[in-house]
Amino acid sequence: MNPVSTTFNVRTDDGFYDLEASVRIIGNDILIAVWGGDTPHIGAVSAAQAQPSIVNPEKENATASVICFPGHKEDHLVKLIAEKIALSTGSNVVVTAGTHWDNIDKGGIEKVMENSTLLTKLIIEKLPKTLAETY
Repeated sequence: MNPVSTTFNVRTDDGFYDLEASVRIIGNDILIAVWGGDTPHIGAVSAAQAQPSIVNPEKENATASVICFPGHKEDHLVKLIAEKIALSTGSNVVVTAGTHWDNIDKGGIEKVMENSTLLTKLIIEKLPKTLAETY
């Protein structure tokens, strides 16, 4: 059993619809909790894994399963993050997310999705160094 586990946090910081993530590396796998807004919670969970493409086995793609609690809308956010990180690392990845802003409009939702892309980049930038320190 490999007892090594590393944890770090990242955050978008432009002042509008910011997201924060706690990232834990567990062996070769990655567990990520994402939250933001007025009422952080767990609204959806995604598990993703990189695998060879069915169409072109020389290419990698990622597949994800998603569980979304009734009434929550974080399913797109967790799937996007989990697949991108699984694909970039080759690791099994689980992402939970819960975000809520009162009276958010369409523009706000678009900003949250932009910030989820930024948050994913911040995580990926920090992962190689952290993984190298872990092993």
